[in-house]
Amino acid sequence: MTNRLLLRGIELRYVLTTHLALHGPMTLPDLIEDLECLGFGFDGRASKAVSDALRWEVKRDRVRRLRRGRYGPGEIPRSTEQHIQKRVYALRMAASKARGDDAFWDSLGA
Repeated sequence: MTNRLLLRGIELRYVLTTHLALHGPMTLPDLIEDLECLGFGFDGRASKAVSDALRWEVKRDRVRRLRRGRYGPGEIPRSTEQHIQKRVYALRMAASKARGDDAFWDSLGA
């Protein structure tokens, strides 16, 4: 998997927030591994990028810090959650195309 969609800023924060809301509490290494499996990459050191993004979300209570290196979902207003989900869906589709997942499924139908 060499082709990855780089996440940074608001996109990284939204993907992390959604992932925690769907999968529950996780450690930083688990979050990084899951996002890399989904086709996402990070600018610079992954652990620093992810922890910085999570710190921003903790301030807004969308993510809760459970202990050092472990985070869980927080409270997200419904309208904000719907907005975030739309953006994350588009990012996941872009990451899927960057990985070439469509090529695999298209080859089965031919």
